[in-house]
Amino acid sequence: MTVNSGSPAWYLRRLSRMGPREVGGRVGDAVRRRRWRSEPPDCPSVTGARFTAVLPAETFAAIPPDAAKRLIAEADRLMYGHAEFFGVVRDDLTDPDWWCDPKTGRRAPWGYAFDVPYRNEDAVGDIKQIWEPSRHQYLTQLAAAYAITGDERYAERVAEHLRSWWTANPPLRGVHWISGIELGIRLLSWVWIRRLLDGWPGAAGLFEGNPVALNQIWHHQRWLAAFPSRGSSANNHVIAEAAGQFAASCAFGWFPSSARWRTGALRSLERHLRSNTFPSGLNRELATEYHGLVLELGLAAVAEADAADVPVPATIRLVLLRMTDALAAVVDNRLRPPRQGDADDGHGLVVDGAGTDRWASLLATGDAVFGRLAWWPTVTGTDVRTPLLAALIRPYANKGTAPAVARPASRPGHFADAGMTILRGPAEIWCRCDGGPHGFLSIAAHAHADALSVEVRHDGVDVLADPGTFCYHGQPEWRQYFRSTLGHNTLQLDDSDQSVSGGPFLWTRQARSRVLVADASDASDGGTARWCAEHDGYQPSVHRRRVELTAASQELRIVDEVRGQHGPRRAVRLAFHLGPAIAADLADNRAVLTWTRDGEDRSAVLDLPGQLSWRSHRGETDPPLGWYSPGFGRKEPATTLVGTGFADGTAPLGEFTTVLRFRGPGDE
Repeated sequence: MTVNSGSPAWYLRRLSRMGPREVGGRVGDAVRRRRWRSEPPDCPSVTGARFTAVLPAETFAAIPPDAAKRLIAEADRLMYGHAEFFGVVRDDLTDPDWWCDPKTGRRAPWGYAFDVPYRNEDAVGDIKQIWEPSRHQYLTQLAAAYAITGDERYAERVAEHLRSWWTANPPLRGVHWISGIELGIRLLSWVWIRRLLDGWPGAAGLFEGNPVALNQIWHHQRWLAAFPSRGSSANNHVIAEAAGQFAASCAFGWFPSSARWRTGALRSLERHLRSNTFPSGLNRELATEYHGLVLELGLAAVAEADAADVPVPATIRLVLLRMTDALAAVVDNRLRPPRQGDADDGHGLVVDGAGTDRWASLLATGDAVFGRLAWWPTVTGTDVRTPLLAALIRPYANKGTAPAVARPASRPGHFADAGMTILRGPAEIWCRCDGGPHGFLSIAAHAHADALSVEVRHDGVDVLADPGTFCYHGQPEWRQYFRSTLGHNTLQLDDSDQSVSGGPFLWTRQARSRVLVADASDASDGGTARWCAEHDGYQPSVHRRRVELTAASQELRIVDEVRGQHGPRRAVRLAFHLGPAIAADLADNRAVLTWTRDGEDRSAVLDLPGQLSWRSHRGETDPPLGWYSPGFGRKEPATTLVGTGFADGTAPLGEFTTVLRFRGPGDE
């Protein structure tokens, strides 16, 4: 049973996942918070501050016209007050209420920041809706529009909103001073806002000549230095904290503590980039969107280092290089990466308009900074961010910026440390097989109970889909469903998840998986790619799955076994979640799947295990079943096929075979 975040039971379970050092650090944090309540510090006086981390004059000429057009269209929508955050359309951004959640209508309470019960939606509202505009990434878009067009309306709106935010959110008061990731990303936004407004006559008066701005910048950095994410929480949050702190201490290095903050942030960034990343280059949280977030934050931090001529350890660039090569390796033919683990649409730096492909943008930046390899997919889209970052970051090939490193000579298909295998076949068949760790650190905060799940696409269309995430706080039944074993393309025993949840971001028992076979040879060459793995989440039984992708027949075969059972037979549920574009006609244990891609009708046949009883579910709410989340805060009905029955007999106790065959033109 899921325990609500913030309840006494949750705190006890959370404490049980911490080591002594983390507990000691958190006790020190608590003492410091109490002291800060009664002894509010003062920002030291600053004189003669200048902003020097500017972009080269020729930078904006390198921005592709279509990318600039998209950005300006987005900026104009923002000027009219229109924006959308996590599926909620807003028209109030001409004069934002920084504390109001438009989804619930609730307003966060005033008071000392660490007293605000931000996990309680009844008291605060949806915290993600409140926090997101205050990352000020929509202001970086407006600032970029000014830099491209010279239209001072954009700059004036940015200045108006920053002054409004600074007035409404004095240091340590209210909901925006609770979470370090918010402070870190906000600092990074402010650095880029100042950079992009550099040609505007009011820029210096808004930032370095403004005591209110200086006070905010100083207090943000002091907060981050005092309250870093620790131990079991040292995931993507600590990267954002370090990147924001480092960027600000480089670009806004005007304070007596700036050099110390810069040194500490760089040390933290280097350490945690390494610890958060497998040697293969995949992010250890095994949540693809956080791979993107960490890569964006790392690139932005290196840009600040190079702009300020601050040396960074070679390992930082090396980790970012490996992350970029890994991203290039796992995307499908439409540049879509896996939909794995949690996703909250978080970005490190936003300067582009709607319709810009995030993953194409990252690969384009990787090409500019590291150089593409021959096997990389072709990037056809354009963006604004790549030329801006490339204008600051020294190319990887420059002598002294990084050690020589052997990069993959061909496209990797198996990432042993992450347990991820990508099988590729003809007609752009793409299949992700999950045999990796449950998650990262002792709480595995952003993991799902998805061991041995598969994700299958045809020419970029989700056929067997990972349903996504949808929400974090406030809707526990939906949070539980989208993380559950039933919510993924895998097998469930006795109506139980493979791993045990202790709350929205906490797992108290984690299934252990191991890959037995991983032959990820490209099946489009005419052969068969194979994968096999098992996990121990249903002790004493073991769930083993084999997957084969055969080129000649365009066929994907999935065989599930329940092995090693001791005791009575076990109830089985086997789920296959179809993408939202897929229509399914289910008859007995055969489903005919149809969809349209680029105006062309396409189809497949899904032959399901006959010893199970199959039903189709779509858009059900009690309990949730048959949903797909295209992004955080959004969900839509989709078809889920669920087979029920029993595993019994002797080892193997149950064997269930599923065959997905894609039809070519003229196939019956």
